[in-house]
Amino acid sequence: MDYLPVFLNLRDRLTLVVGGGAVATRKVELLLKAHARVRVIAPALHAELALYRDAGRIEHRAMLFEPAHFDGVAFAIAATDREEVNRAVAAAGEARGVFVNVVDDGSASSCLMPAIVDRSPVIVAIGSSGQSPTLARRVRAQIEALLPERLGELARLAGRARERVARALPDLNRRRVFWERLFSGSIATQVLAGSLEQAEAQLESQLAAAGLEDAAQGARAQQPCGEIYLIGAGPGDPDLLTLRALQLLQQADVVLYDRLVSEAVLSRVRRDAQRVFVGKRPGEHRATQERIHALLLQYARRGLRVARLKGGDPFIFGRGGEELDVLVAAGIPVVVVPGITAALGAAAAAALPLTHRGEAQSVTLVTAMGEGAEALDWRSLAAPAQTIVFYMGIAQLPRIVERLHAQGAPLERPVAIIERATLPEQRVVAGTLGDIAARAREAGVSAPALLIVGDVAARASRAAQAGASAGAAALERRGRA
Repeated sequence: MDYLPVFLNLRDRLTLVVGGGAVATRKVELLLKAHARVRVIAPALHAELALYRDAGRIEHRAMLFEPAHFDGVAFAIAATDREEVNRAVAAAGEARGVFVNVVDDGSASSCLMPAIVDRSPVIVAIGSSGQSPTLARRVRAQIEALLPERLGELARLAGRARERVARALPDLNRRRVFWERLFSGSIATQVLAGSLEQAEAQLESQLAAAGLEDAAQGARAQQPCGEIYLIGAGPGDPDLLTLRALQLLQQADVVLYDRLVSEAVLSRVRRDAQRVFVGKRPGEHRATQERIHALLLQYARRGLRVARLKGGDPFIFGRGGEELDVLVAAGIPVVVVPGITAALGAAAAAALPLTHRGEAQSVTLVTAMGEGAEALDWRSLAAPAQTIVFYMGIAQLPRIVERLHAQGAPLERPVAIIERATLPEQRVVAGTLGDIAARAREAGVSAPALLIVGDVAARASRAAQAGASAGAAALERRGRA
């Protein structure tokens, strides 16, 4: 290890920045975040630094650097574009026993500035010993994706509760178990989801139980509380999962998933988590949904963290609302994580805007399956200047065409079917209301697939024609060659 990682307490300490450009501005902002007093030495200031000066947040000396500028300084940064000045700052700092970071010059620096992931008070610093700052920034980006944005709130909650926990649980081992369960259980989940008041209330309840019970009863009282995560898996591409979804999938003990969840998405689940397939078969939706409710309650009451992983978004034709009602009625903590619904994912993957000036002023998402299909307002769905996206409509395609045409939609209205959207095997079948059923049969289209009806769908035909023309031109060029 070439460098010792440390965290400096610079609150109300005087620091020095030599340089007044854009790089110096970034360093000044970092020092201000650490509550340091900042002295800037530069003949002229970047516009943002001038604002800090005018607001009284920094001390500016409009002159060239002199060693005397180190008087009273605890830490310094050299950030000019002149090597000789930066080296002079480093030498002056060494003479006075003050650590100096010279930007982009590790050999002249007595300390290095790391890439930082800031979830204050949780801070992660990444360094490469000056060998590759770019690599350090890439590592930072990966860690940023892993750490929840509200991790600092969880740390502050723990800090506020430390003394109360110590009083309620004087035994060190029981206290350690309490903290481990807090950080991996429903209290942490509520904090990270932004439900701080609920988390505080649950923490108080657990502490009260721990203080009132004897050791054996207290151990029982500290059993982890199960919780459910209703997670939208998106349209299929795992890169379209939200960061929150990825974090909870790595935390879940059990994952209940349906048939629309791709293998690529399942590969992001924690490796030792139990996976339970709860996909529905035609004609068995009600029985299967009741089984899902029973499993969710069963696992949660065993104190497990359960991810209910649904294709698309859980609240758009995913029956997530029904599951939420059951869990809330049973007093089970629930976190809902939205996903990119299939309509948005499929349209983006096929480069079809769902609304477009002059073509579609609104978009409607409907399902042609189930009891509600007969009650749809087909006259409204047949109206022009809009986009209709049918979920689970491939099996009902002839019926959909018949209903729309009967209510006035012309057979020339553009239609596109997007099969297995966002996945490598995605296909787009384009046509019109008059021929789309035949085209779908000829192409062998199968679920999962979305049906998009409206003028914007004509773009799929144009894209297919452009692709075919480009392919033919390429073949012709190879033939001539």
